[in-house]
Amino acid sequence: MEKPYLPYNRNLKQRSRNLRNESTLGEILLWKHLRARQMRGFQFNRQKPLGKFVVDFYCKSLYLVIEVDGSSHDGREEYDRDREIDLQKLGLTILRFPDRDVRKNIRGVLKAIEGWIERNYVTGDKGKSP
Repeated sequence: MEKPYLPYNRNLKQRSRNLRNESTLGEILLWKHLRARQMRGFQFNRQKPLGKFVVDFYCKSLYLVIEVDGSSHDGREEYDRDREIDLQKLGLTILRFPDRDVRKNIRGVLKAIEGWIERNYVTGDKGKSP
């Protein structure tokens, strides 16, 4: 897989910090399971600037973005769709989960993420961790 070029926008650094400090409950709960390489040994970043956006969670080695959609996304479906298309053009995959699902069914969300990793991560041996 060719590595995507991901431009860094230093103007988003402060916004990224602010978003980390204003995380939703769903983001906090999911971060507890993604931090410190707990997800199959992969490193995730939280509120990561990528291009002209800040994404909720990002795993560089998988080119994977995970978004937790809370009430701030209500009425912004078209914007989210356009944003997702722009991120896909950068070579990224986006997994979206409603905040409610993360809060009420964290095991199911974690299983979905693990399933995506098992189906899509290849190093020569499919499914092998880094």
